[in-house]
Amino acid sequence: MSIAEAFAGIALGLSATFGGPFFDAKVIDQGEAEQDDGGSIVDPGEPVDRDCSAQIDACTEAMRSEQGYSDKDVRLLILRATIDGDLDTDAMVEVLAGPDAGLFSIQSVGTDPMAVYWECRARPA
Repeated sequence: MSIAEAFAGIALGLSATFGGPFFDAKVIDQGEAEQDDGGSIVDPGEPVDRDCSAQIDACTEAMRSEQGYSDKDVRLLILRATIDGDLDTDAMVEVLAGPDAGLFSIQSVGTDPMAVYWECRARPA
């Protein structure tokens, strides 16, 4: 068991017992676009959903100092052990339950030193 899996187990156990702060969510990746020989997009591709567990929190001071910050932005944490693959700013995240349920666009993404979670600055879509 990795450290990320251990922390995710603890976080999910506490969330199940106390009703949060991590809730079911999904990352929505843009589909692979099909291009013709001239480079024009002929098929935008189908979006791909990946299940995960996420928490909405207030932005950090570092996030507030990032270029493009808006006062509507939130800190979005996704437990890495609950999602396959990487995460980038092309994805959207839909939090499916909880007080902050809704669709969010990812403005910036990073991780913690132990790689337990993805830390994103996100904006309600």
